[in-house]
Amino acid sequence: MTLSYQSTLSPRLRELPTISLEELNTTAALQTRIDRKYLVPTEHFTQIFNSFDAEMHVLDTDGLQIFPYDSVYFDTPELDSYHLAAFGRRRRYKIRTRSYLNSGVSFLEVKTEGARSATVKERIPYELANRSTITQEGAAYITETLLSTGQAPPRGLSPVLETTYGRITLFLPASNSRATIDVEVAWSLLGQPPLIMNDQLVVETKSGSAPGQLDKYLWHHGIRPSRISKFATGMALLMPHLPANRWHRTLSHNMPQPPTP
Repeated sequence: MTLSYQSTLSPRLRELPTISLEELNTTAALQTRIDRKYLVPTEHFTQIFNSFDAEMHVLDTDGLQIFPYDSVYFDTPELDSYHLAAFGRRRRYKIRTRSYLNSGVSFLEVKTEGARSATVKERIPYELANRSTITQEGAAYITETLLSTGQAPPRGLSPVLETTYGRITLFLPASNSRATIDVEVAWSLLGQPPLIMNDQLVVETKSGSAPGQLDKYLWHHGIRPSRISKFATGMALLMPHLPANRWHRTLSHNMPQPPTP
């Protein structure tokens, strides 16, 4: 699969010092972190980003600064993972494969909610060819990871949703925080045409307990965190019969709408 992305942020990105993936993972891995997500019109965020004068480094690999990502999410036949998120259960999980398409690297990830709403992400390397499948090794890893958090492992996992997007990753040294900017986010139920969000960006900040510099700058410009989950929001968009009150405002005002059957 080959995907190529362009962004109105590119001119500013080319002015920033770069950081390698190895340096980023060493300096600010942040596997346990507080995530804040924002849904911002592309033009508005471009203006804000161009005026943001904090020290930033952009992830760069072989001259590439926007990386194509693919995620496949798994759930039970009853959609237990989705419903735990939809009803805001404190103990919930998310299971997906995350694939970095430019390098052919893939991981199986288990995300859980830890203390004080901190997201804890555990992952293992996974074969790219298996990204839409739970292998025997993958099933064992999921079971072990969830049992360690006191949760019963789910039964009958199968792929339910795929997302693709281009991602820009920033490192802000002063607050030891990271931020990602996702462009052209697309959702699809497996085997169906994608629903693409062209005119908005998903901005996600990842920091410790204190907000990072970009959070404060966005707040200064009237941009507040949004309830958006690529998994749950995508499922609610494409399967409108699902309960989705937690994302009602986002779904009603900010998201592309699927065509009427």
